[in-house]
Amino acid sequence: MSFSIPRQKISEMVLYIWKIINFPEIPYENLLFKITFELFLYSPDEAKFFIENAIKNKLLIQDDHKNLKLSENLNSKFQAWQKNRKNEILRKMASYHKQSELKNTLEQNDKDEFNILLKRFTDKPTLNRAVGVSESAFSLKKVDLNEGLILGNVVGSKEEPYVFKIDINEKELKHNCHDFQTRRAKEKKFCKHLIRLFLLLKEKDQKVAVSFLKKISDNIEKWEFSD
Repeated sequence: MSFSIPRQKISEMVLYIWKIINFPEIPYENLLFKITFELFLYSPDEAKFFIENAIKNKLLIQDDHKNLKLSENLNSKFQAWQKNRKNEILRKMASYHKQSELKNTLEQNDKDEFNILLKRFTDKPTLNRAVGVSESAFSLKKVDLNEGLILGNVVGSKEEPYVFKIDINEKELKHNCHDFQTRRAKEKKFCKHLIRLFLLLKEKDQKVAVSFLKKISDNIEKWEFSD
C-alpha cells in the first residue's frame, strides 16, 4: 500500500482508510474515533464531515444500527487489493524460502564442483547478498558455451540496468555496478550480481555454469575484469 495519503479524492481516501482498519464493517462512532485519534487524519469535526460526505456520496453504506461498510464498487476494489496483497506476501515467502535453501546448499555442500569454483570469486557476506537478488531482475541476452559468451543486464539501484559481458575468447569480464567497479574488479572477484548470475546459470544448466567458471578460474591471471 502506498504511504501517500490521497486526500484530494474522497473515494480513494475512504479506500485508503479501509485498507488500514481492515474491517468488513465498523460502527460510526468507532470509525470517527479511529480517523481522529488513532490515525490522526482529521480533527473530530473534519472527520465527521468526511464520514457524512462519504455517506452522502454513497461511498459508505450505513445501516439502521449506524454501522458503516463500503459501497459495492469500493468493496470490489478492496477485495481485489486484499487478494493482490495476499499473493504478494505468498510470493515473498516463497522467495525467502528459496533464498534460504540456496544459501544452505552453498554453505553446506563443499564437495560440489560448482560451489568450490564459485567460492573462489566471493566471500560469505557477498554470497548472502547475492541470494537476495531477484531472478526477475536479470535479462539474459546470450549464453553460448561454444562462442564462450555471456551477455545480459540486471536491474539494480540505478535507473538504467547494469550490463555484464563474459567473453572467454577475449578473457574479458565486464560489469558496471558500483561495487564491481570500485572493489571487486581490482581483486578479480564477483559482486552480488555476478554471483547471482552464475547461480541462475546453474539452475538452467550446471555443466555450462561450471565450464564458464573453470575457464575463468584456470586462467585468472590472464583475465581482465573491468567496467
